[in-house]
Amino acid sequence: MKISQRPDTHLSDVTGGAKAETQQQDVGRLAERLESRPERRNKGVDVMMALRAALLKSIWYAFTSLDTEDSGKVSKSQLKVLSHNLHSVLRIPHDPATLERHFSDDDDGPVSSQGYMPYLNQFILDKVVEGTFVKEELDELCWTLCSKKYYRLNTLRVLSNQDALRLWCLFNFLAEDRYPLVLVLEEVEYLLRKISSVMTVELNCVDVEEFLSQDCVQKEGLSVWSFLQVVNAAAGSRGVDGESMSMAVEKVYREMVGNVLKEGYLWKKGHLRRNWTERWFCLKPGSLSYFMNEDGKECKGVIEMDQNCCVEVLSDRDGKRCMFCVKTLNKTFEISASDSRQRQEWITAVQTALRLSAEGKNSLHEELRARRQELREERNRRRALRAEETHRLQELQGEREEHLAELEHLKEAQRQARASLQQEEQRRRSQHEELQKTLQRQLQEAQEARANLRAEVTVRDLEVEHQRRRIKELEDLHHRLQEALDQQIRARQEEETYRYTQTRLLEEEEEKVKSLLALQEEQEEQLLQTQREKQELRQEMEKKTQALGEAQHQLEKVRASRRRVDQDIAAAQRKLRQASTSVKHWNVQMNRLMHPICPGERRSFSSGSLVPAVCVPSVSETESRTREMHRQNSFDCEENITHTDNMDYNNTSPSDAGDQ
Repeated sequence: MKISQRPDTHLSDVTGGAKAETQQQDVGRLAERLESRPERRNKGVDVMMALRAALLKSIWYAFTSLDTEDSGKVSKSQLKVLSHNLHSVLRIPHDPATLERHFSDDDDGPVSSQGYMPYLNQFILDKVVEGTFVKEELDELCWTLCSKKYYRLNTLRVLSNQDALRLWCLFNFLAEDRYPLVLVLEEVEYLLRKISSVMTVELNCVDVEEFLSQDCVQKEGLSVWSFLQVVNAAAGSRGVDGESMSMAVEKVYREMVGNVLKEGYLWKKGHLRRNWTERWFCLKPGSLSYFMNEDGKECKGVIEMDQNCCVEVLSDRDGKRCMFCVKTLNKTFEISASDSRQRQEWITAVQTALRLSAEGKNSLHEELRARRQELREERNRRRALRAEETHRLQELQGEREEHLAELEHLKEAQRQARASLQQEEQRRRSQHEELQKTLQRQLQEAQEARANLRAEVTVRDLEVEHQRRRIKELEDLHHRLQEALDQQIRARQEEETYRYTQTRLLEEEEEKVKSLLALQEEQEEQLLQTQREKQELRQEMEKKTQALGEAQHQLEKVRASRRRVDQDIAAAQRKLRQASTSVKHWNVQMNRLMHPICPGERRSFSSGSLVPAVCVPSVSETESRTREMHRQNSFDCEENITHTDNMDYNNTSPSDAGDQ
């Protein structure tokens, strides 16, 4: 969006440096306004992008219809004919030489859509001006090309060619900007319910599911030809006649594509005769028009929907009820509806039109479509998040199972340790039992030889006491080992708990780091975009400043030429005064020579004299003639000065004049 496109025709009359300073102030205020309101700066760009996307959808169908072999390529001759028709329909001057140069390469084969897009963007879409063409003509052209190839006639056909064209336009309006064009199932259901709500036949959930479960309906979306087949089949199975279907399709088409918010008959009070007349009203986001009847051919007036317009409810009077008024800056339109419900619907529709006009939007259904698309994207994001969470839970479940397996392994090791301890205990007990048996045997032997071996018995008793202390120490050691194993198992369990907590904290920290990096990248992109916009505005200001300097330079040249002309005029006036003085002097000399020398003498000539009488001009006549010559010379000098100024002004370039 260029700042230099602001009209400056009032600057052509350059009178001084004040206007150049005023222009510089206007440029500064415009730059500040653009910096403070970026949404207004991008509004025109958004409208042009939306118009380009809508035109590209229709042209895509025309291109694919020319692809007879379904290879993704079209012959150059057919593309030339298509380009010529697009220039004619879009009211763009056609340049055959440019078209020939674009397709003048050595390759005589067909061209793909990617090869045709540069010419389409540069010489057709970039030159389209909104409001200079009728989009319905482009739709009819593209429909005529593609319907011959794809729209097959059959016995169950209920839709006429005009109805199929309008449904095709509705399909393109609701389809997303992804090629090949398909309509998601939610939008198909929305459009079917919209059409059925206008007719007497209502579709319930079972009917919609039945229609969407047909073989031609795919999960990712529906093509326009499958959609027309579904509508024909649905209308044929429900016994809908063609007339009611045509009326319903036309109403939905006018509402969604024609941007008609509401239409119908209302009573309007006149401004001059003050009588009530019934008019057909048609409300759009930018205007409220009223006609003689519903055919819409004879328009009686248009009410502009802008920021100076409002709607209010009025009390019943003049025999009319359910009244409301639409106030503009200059007039107040009093309107009466048939009932209170219709009045409320009209008031709501007018408020919606005022809101859309204030927001700079041209279509309510484009806003609704964008909202539905945002909701679908939000649902897809939530579904993806749920899938990611499920995957993450599965990973956590796997890790938990691994931890449980490790715990089972530890328990198995503990059980094995306990078994080994039990075996050691049994071995020790067996040893103890054997030792006891040995001691008993030795005791018996000692008892048998008590008398002889009393000293040996004492020694043996000491040994037994020593063995008992050793066994007790072994039992204490066994208890301490059991406690150490229990403590080791508890420490292992606590260690696993800490590791699990540490892993979870590390994952949360990694997610936060990723989110911070994403926010940092987004911030850097916004900073880069802001810097680029400031650089563009700075370049535009430098261009304006340079243009202003050139204009001042041209102004100085004009002033210098005027000063030179003024000097020439002053010199001419001096010469003229000298000439006038000289003429006066010679007139006086002539009068002296023509009058007789002596005061009393008169020279008279008779009628028969051969010398004619000389008519000597008087001094007053001579002065009057001198003044007349002076005025004529002054007028000629002024004309020469004006002509010189015009030549200097015409010699300046149009761009210099516009900048001045």
